[in-house]
Amino acid sequence: MKALLRIAGLHVHYGAIEAVKGIDLTLGQGRITTLLGANGAGKSTTLLAVSGIVKASAGAIRFDDIELHHLPPHRIVAHGIVQVPEGREILTTLTVKENLLLGAYRRRRHKADFATDLEGVLLLFPRLKERLDGAAGNLSGGEQQMLAIGRALMARPRLLLLDEPSMGLAPLLVREIFKTLRELNERGLTIFLVEQNVRQALKIAHDAYILESGKIVLSGSSEEMMNNPRVIQAYLGG
Repeated sequence: MKALLRIAGLHVHYGAIEAVKGIDLTLGQGRITTLLGANGAGKSTTLLAVSGIVKASAGAIRFDDIELHHLPPHRIVAHGIVQVPEGREILTTLTVKENLLLGAYRRRRHKADFATDLEGVLLLFPRLKERLDGAAGNLSGGEQQMLAIGRALMARPRLLLLDEPSMGLAPLLVREIFKTLRELNERGLTIFLVEQNVRQALKIAHDAYILESGKIVLSGSSEEMMNNPRVIQAYLGG
């Protein structure tokens, strides 16, 4: 397995509070890796550190042969790491199409490719095509999540970071979103998934890490995690 992203000894502080306490993890290229844990465990902070939105206080983050931890967020996106944030954060007063095109902003010098990429996103999410010229704020929660993922795909990521994509969605929509993530991975996209719906995350992931109070306490294949008594008891209702 080729490693696409390596995190080593990562510490992140918010003032005097240490949110991430020296974690190590590896993302295999072409795989789905999920980071699981309770609220406040440090999962979102880890993603934000990879994206450069919060700065590591110690440790290293390496993407292929590129050291990320000193780069600003826009440079990290340019290298192919794109995040779908918790809560979607779409621009509600803009149209669906305008939101999608903003995802391709860093590629604005190559607008000839936009139409092809846009059509690919709309094939993946047909509901967005029906609402393309409408305000994004009029979309349902599930459609907004589709839009947030579609906007990220317009940046042509090599690594897609997702923070709680199932949050606030009905079970049917959760299954639809996770089915789409599996399809994207089957096309070769590497995915780093933070998710509180542990069962759904483990169903689609290849590898899993369990984060508790800022520290990695368990890691292994998703199958190993599904059969681990500690995981079953704490996260799977065992």
